[in-house]
Amino acid sequence: MNILITGYSGFLGTHLLSRISDEHKVTLVGRSKPTQNGFKYVHAQLNKEFNFSSSLLGCDVVIHAAARVHVMSEKESDPLSVFRELNTHATIKLATQAAEAGVKRFIFISSIKVNGESTTGRRPFSVQDDRAPEDPYGISKAEAEEQLLHISRDTGMEVVIIRPPLVYGEGGKGNFSSLMNFVKKGYPLPFRCIKSNKRSFVSVYNLVDLINVCINHAKAANQVFLVSDNHDLSTAEMVALMATVQDKTNFTLPIPLWCYKIAGKVLNKKDVVERLIGSLQVDVSHTMDTLDWKPPYSLEAGFKLAAKGKSLGK
Repeated sequence: MNILITGYSGFLGTHLLSRISDEHKVTLVGRSKPTQNGFKYVHAQLNKEFNFSSSLLGCDVVIHAAARVHVMSEKESDPLSVFRELNTHATIKLATQAAEAGVKRFIFISSIKVNGESTTGRRPFSVQDDRAPEDPYGISKAEAEEQLLHISRDTGMEVVIIRPPLVYGEGGKGNFSSLMNFVKKGYPLPFRCIKSNKRSFVSVYNLVDLINVCINHAKAANQVFLVSDNHDLSTAEMVALMATVQDKTNFTLPIPLWCYKIAGKVLNKKDVVERLIGSLQVDVSHTMDTLDWKPPYSLEAGFKLAAKGKSLGK
């Protein structure tokens, strides 16, 4: 099968490429030439200028993993327009060209932020929920999803949308990796009392496995899938597991929740505090039932691989 991948040099793309490169003919689209040989490479930047029509001819599946990702400290004066440029407009342009070229299936890596920011005080997000994004990143992804489904109805090209929560694993960056490193170094962390919340995670290893299934699974066509390791943790449990998989003592301090809430108000960081003490759970039953799929790696196995900096091939 001929597959075109965008975002191949990123965190997810790197793992995805190592998984599917021996099974399919792969075309890579990006700004930096791959270090590995044996791939067709298209040097391009996804913007309003690009035209991939010739590269898409003969392509069976597009896996669109390139995106402007969520940033904690946004410095753009109009962040929504910047997010839309790549996450919405470039996505729709690529999908339109793919449909015109006869591509059978377009797999879009979206985000759970399309559902919203929190499940504190409510049931987990499910695929049946209406889109309810709250930040520019989530809005740009939600708009792309809606237009992709219109393209599918108008052209017959199959669309598959995957919404992951926090993705972790070898090569990952951000708060998860920083926290894993703090635990490894034995720093005392103030999270012992954050034990009533629940958050969903997905290892890059499980996410890649799901994407691989969606390449040719008949029942994946024109579906939206939520994905996780199917094992949710409180913040306190997460830190304890990080310590366990690294054979470290779990040094956590009993800072009451009200201290975090006051700090959030005083420092104008309520959103940061909510991510720390709040819940964000996803219901993956639709994904598992529709595709007869279950995460091949347990949450503990995923944490171990992430801690050891492991990458998986086939």
